Amino acid sequence: MLLIYNAAIRLYFVVIWVFSFFNQKARFWISGRNKQVVIREQGCIWFHFSSLGEFEQGRPVLEAIRQKYPENRLVITFFSPSGYEVRKNTALADAVYYLPLDTPRNAREFIDAIQPKLVIFTKYEYWYNFFSELHRRHIPLYIISGIFRPGQVFFKWYGGLHRKMLGLVTWFFVQDDNSKQLLKNIGINHVTVSGDTRFDRVWDNALAPRELPSIAGFKNGHKLFIAGSTWPEDENLVAGLVTEYPGWKFIIAPHEIGGERVNKLIALLSSNAAITYSEFATRHSPLAAHQILIIDNIGMLSSLYQYGDIAYIGGGFGAGIHNTLEAAAFGLPVIFGPNYARFKEANDLVALKAGFSITNGEQLRTIMDTLVNDGAFYSAANKKLLAYVKEHTGATKTIVNGIEKKQ
Repeated sequence: MLLIYNAAIRLYFVVIWVFSFFNQKARFWISGRNKQVVIREQGCIWFHFSSLGEFEQGRPVLEAIRQKYPENRLVITFFSPSGYEVRKNTALADAVYYLPLDTPRNAREFIDAIQPKLVIFTKYEYWYNFFSELHRRHIPLYIISGIFRPGQVFFKWYGGLHRKMLGLVTWFFVQDDNSKQLLKNIGINHVTVSGDTRFDRVWDNALAPRELPSIAGFKNGHKLFIAGSTWPEDENLVAGLVTEYPGWKFIIAPHEIGGERVNKLIALLSSNAAITYSEFATRHSPLAAHQILIIDNIGMLSSLYQYGDIAYIGGGFGAGIHNTLEAAAFGLPVIFGPNYARFKEANDLVALKAGFSITNGEQLRTIMDTLVNDGAFYSAANKKLLAYVKEHTGATKTIVNGIEKKQ
């Protein structure tokens, strides 16, 4: 099985290399790893994140660990360019790298270089050769905000190697009881139900958000609909609301912000009332005169929601919805597409009647009409969202205390 795994890893590299000739993300993935020089460390703390979303999820633990162990240098790795390219200069780390391809040699050389004293992976990154090398050297490895579902390879008859990977982990801090039970069913008992650190992150952000005067100026006393992390399928639906709610302002923050992608969005809206944030920043065009603002940068979205009244979260017509909690922490009712079953918080919000799944434009307009016209319904959703997010905070403290006790 290990031979097949290592062969698959190398095949994955070949596929990415081929894609790199015409895909920017793949090009970054290859070139970033080829160019990086790893600085030798001694007793650092190593955090690994798949991409930007996992970084934000694990950030409360990262900040708490940095405060608790100030004498240790902190190293971050990312698997995806979407994390590395945005956070490569973060002040929260002493060094930031791409995670090398998971081969036995790469694992040995990288761990030789950074010499970690403890390692923390967030949510669902599992790499056999890195885990095996850490285990061989008796370096503690923790998984935080882990989440498991019955359909994952760990619980299939052919998942023997992946189950072995789980046995190489020092301790799991998982999001829910179902995850703990699934692990128990396959003999993994070194588990604590800590909750999801995203709740701590979004709650802290909501208590002290970064002020954006330009967005306040754009809203200018109007109601504001924010569509975050959208894809074309989401934008086709949101575009239909613009003419139906002429008194509302709309912010659309597409998941991908390349020039061609943004131009297609502007063409879809076919409105002189739309402006991109970069155009505003360059020309200082008065935002208050526009109905639609397109966010063509990365890093603003989590702070935008403080100005919103209703949120739409993209991704639900593809692989799955993006982060609903950032909007929920500000009490915004959230609307999203049908593919949300894998996301516990989205299921919780639907059960609370504070999150709403739609499959077409008619359903979107129905939900919108209800939220706009039924003040009691909107107010109830707002209160439920704030209570839900606050109630689920505390994972960071549980995790940091748990790691400290095991050192």
